[in-house]
Amino acid sequence: MTTSPGPSPSPGSAWLPPEQFAETLPKATVFGSVFFTDERDHPLHLRAVYSSTHPWQWPGGTTEAGERPWRTAVRECEEETGIVVSGPPRLLAAVFGLPGAPWPYATAGYVFDGGRLTDQQIKEIRLAPEEHDEYRVLPLPQWRPLMPARDFDRLRRVMEARRTGRAAYIGAWDWED
Repeated sequence: MTTSPGPSPSPGSAWLPPEQFAETLPKATVFGSVFFTDERDHPLHLRAVYSSTHPWQWPGGTTEAGERPWRTAVRECEEETGIVVSGPPRLLAAVFGLPGAPWPYATAGYVFDGGRLTDQQIKEIRLAPEEHDEYRVLPLPQWRPLMPARDFDRLRRVMEARRTGRAAYIGAWDWED
């Protein structure tokens, strides 16, 4: 039997109040992150102290209650690096992953373009030591041996999105079992 909210159920379905219907739907967490390069278009990543599976990440994090992804990206970037990002937001990629053993929820995320940082801006990065212990700016090929293949593919696709001006859809960022 299919359930759906609303006053006119279709044949073979039962009407449920919206709050009950919502409980039957898949759950997801949402994140926002900021992608930076240096002036030579070498990507910036932060090394996470809490993840050996995905050690190199962009500034960003999970949305808080009532927060939108762009605001999350801006807040997390400032907390993790000291960099204050201004808008308007430019979306580089939408990322989606199905749940798996390590995490019971789907993940939906948004990667925003933070632009190009000068060498001085990069030197002034202040890491939050409880989250990251190092940052690196490297040419794209040098990232390949430092991260899992799917992380490198995501990086490559975000670089391509910035170059072309067409946002990427990364729809298989599933939690590994």
